[in-house]
Amino acid sequence: MSTAIGAERRTPASTGTEHQQLTPNGVPLLVNGDRMKQPEFHQRYEQYPAGKQFELVGGIVYMASPLSRLHGVYHEELGFLLGLYRRATPGLELCHDATTILGEESEPQPDMTLRIMTECGGQSTVDTQGYLTGPPELLAEVSYSSRSIDLNQKREDYKAAGVLEYLILSIEDRQLFWFHFPSGGMITANRQGVFCSTVFPGL
Repeated sequence: MSTAIGAERRTPASTGTEHQQLTPNGVPLLVNGDRMKQPEFHQRYEQYPAGKQFELVGGIVYMASPLSRLHGVYHEELGFLLGLYRRATPGLELCHDATTILGEESEPQPDMTLRIMTECGGQSTVDTQGYLTGPPELLAEVSYSSRSIDLNQKREDYKAAGVLEYLILSIEDRQLFWFHFPSGGMITANRQGVFCSTVFPGL
């Protein structure tokens, strides 16, 4: 996920007064830059008033800023491509902006998740509350001003959790980064200029 230049969505910056705010149930509101474990984050996120989006990356809380038009345009393009592949490939599921519980310090909401269904041998599952748990096979982010965190903190989180492939569509510098974590390398374009997944044949 991302936002427009000058409105970085994942820069931790807490203010002391915000920590005093509580939900009607007495639960402290999440604050950008807070450090905590996933169970506490999840509990406090569920109690947060509607209309705000948060992620936990490397044990740090990040609050989303409004998304830019360009992010929306490229999100639709990438979603259309992955959606076509999902429709032509049995046993897959494509999720947009779905909370994904990856570990004790990681609960992101990737722009897109392409996963093999659990009953078809996939790595991730759906818990009793309907949340994805465990590493999906492929996570994708449309990156505008959030390029740094997408390429660093998020990449490390996803790698440590066991995600197999991580795709970043970087709008600002017109680049595609496609990591293949099992090999420790990156997927690069072939002679025809086409990037090909190693996990999903034909993608």
